[in-house]
Amino acid sequence: MIQNTSPLQSKISISEYDYDLPDSRIAKYPLEERDNSKLLIYREGVIAEDIFLNLPKHLFANDLLVVNNTRVIHSRLFFQKPTGAIIEIFCLEPYLPSDYLFALQSTRSCTWVCFAGNLKKWKEGTLKKEIETPQGKILLEAIKKEQSVNQLIIEFRWDKEITFAQILELTGETPIPPYLNRNSEDIDKERYQTVYSLREGSVAAPTAGLHFTGEVFERLRQKDISTTEVTLHVGAGTFKPVQTESVSEHEMHSEFFSVSAKTLELLKNNSEVVSVGTTSLRTLESLYWLALKIWTNPDITHSELGQWEPYSLTGNISYPDAMEILLKHMAKNKMDTFHAKTKIMIVPGYEIRSAKALVTNFHQPKSTLLLLVSAFVGSDWKQIYSYALANDFRFLSYGDSSLLFRKK
Repeated sequence: MIQNTSPLQSKISISEYDYDLPDSRIAKYPLEERDNSKLLIYREGVIAEDIFLNLPKHLFANDLLVVNNTRVIHSRLFFQKPTGAIIEIFCLEPYLPSDYLFALQSTRSCTWVCFAGNLKKWKEGTLKKEIETPQGKILLEAIKKEQSVNQLIIEFRWDKEITFAQILELTGETPIPPYLNRNSEDIDKERYQTVYSLREGSVAAPTAGLHFTGEVFERLRQKDISTTEVTLHVGAGTFKPVQTESVSEHEMHSEFFSVSAKTLELLKNNSEVVSVGTTSLRTLESLYWLALKIWTNPDITHSELGQWEPYSLTGNISYPDAMEILLKHMAKNKMDTFHAKTKIMIVPGYEIRSAKALVTNFHQPKSTLLLLVSAFVGSDWKQIYSYALANDFRFLSYGDSSLLFRKK
């Protein structure tokens, strides 16, 4: 259920965040070299161009880059029924979603929230498939436990002492975005991951990070630009377009994130933050509001941020003070990592508190990601996107990049 919204969201019409994106401008495959993508730089109303390899030239010593180290899982599983019908199961998140690691490291069985393709052909019964491995065949079964309009609860069982993460690696396919209009290929297994991906759990890549290479990180180090990591497991909702005219009627999905005490310390002591991607920015902003909730209710035990909650919370603390509140909360509860989930929806009119700049790709029309970009740079998003379209920039997940400095 969508929370009550303020007049701000009710007045935002999604038709104002539309533009013409020809299919020919959508990058269907990655460039041969990650860091050779084009880079649009927007600062104080001025647009310039470069290539991503030169990103450090446009940043400053002592800046702090925040990247999302989530790793995309091979979450698409295909089963063939005895009748020949193919059923696709898309694993979205563990049924007990607070513990991705536990679910992925489970052996013999686990339960996930899923989508299913060709569901009308799977009315009853257990789906089965044999998986060939160097150690012999594995029998994987899928049992439908619950079904609602939008999703299924599916229990997976298999007959060998290997983890579900290994099962997905052996037989799953990379969940590339639907707008690529093609099947996943071998190249996607590597290129639809960032070079720093670490913690498995996403069903979509944090695509702003796809341009980074070891050479880019070396140039950042040479300029005394630091990097720190957060983890937000990107859900399938990132591809969900806003289908209602009023933005206030769009519903976000929960996404799970974690941030270490070390990262919180860096955020507390550095005001020159550059967010790599919209997922990192949503994490950084969620940290602020969850800290505010803890500040007003120190005994809070469940860390969750609603979609429109930031627009109604009251209180005024600085971002460094918010990080200090979280650090004290973690010390009190003997935590070395802060875990939470968020539905935050950042729309025009929202005040960004955490980052001075955003590294991001070019997003779909009428998307929540484009709304976030507009919140960051104001109405100049139209100028930015018009320039990108007129100057042969490639769009969406495998497309080119931009470095946007927040409009003051």
